[in-house]
Amino acid sequence: MSCVLIVDDDSDIVEALKIYLSSEGLELLSASTGKQALDAVSEHQVDLVLMDIMMPEMDGITAVAKLRAANANMPIILLTAKSEDSDKLLGLNIGADDYITKPFNPAEVVARVRSQLRRYTRFGSQVQNEESKHLRIGGISLNDSSKTVTVDEAPVSLTPMEYGILKMLMEHPGKVFSSEEIYREVWKGDPIANDGVVAVHIRHLREKIEITPSEPRYLKVVWGQGYKMEDSNGR
Repeated sequence: MSCVLIVDDDSDIVEALKIYLSSEGLELLSASTGKQALDAVSEHQVDLVLMDIMMPEMDGITAVAKLRAANANMPIILLTAKSEDSDKLLGLNIGADDYITKPFNPAEVVARVRSQLRRYTRFGSQVQNEESKHLRIGGISLNDSSKTVTVDEAPVSLTPMEYGILKMLMEHPGKVFSSEEIYREVWKGDPIANDGVVAVHIRHLREKIEITPSEPRYLKVVWGQGYKMEDSNGR
């Protein structure tokens, strides 16, 4: 059973989210501050966090940063108001995986949580009795059985979303994918109202796999079209 932590200082929102997710067979925990969220993650096996931004004692942005600094790699979905656009981008920059804007559409909440948990479960599990799937482009090697990535033989730690983007691009070297196509495939959702999410994750991925992120060897942008993977020789 997967465990979802709902973090919001508005008890009505917490109860509404519990109702939305009650049919998914999940263990549901709640917290009303960022500090309580950190305590809950340290005490329980949490598989996904729904995190409000504006909270007393410790805000959601600070809590996300602390979770990622502690190498917690579970998906984190921000719960944001429409007026918090700058906070959305800040949250994504420090490690959140996605965001949902208030007021919530119940079907959207369930779909986003289900999609993130599905990918996180696949990312964290080891595939047994199955031939390993290896992908390699230049010095980047991806083993899809062990869900590991190395760059020039050195291991690289990726979040599930970063891994999903890299795998998608490495499976089709040289092919250009738009941000919308990447979002649909990796997040398994509608890209409307999620401008910038893919770009932020691409930047994080570049910082981890490129020697000089501003002059990438592998993960290239095709201006006005999207992104592609190619080796340092352009093949």
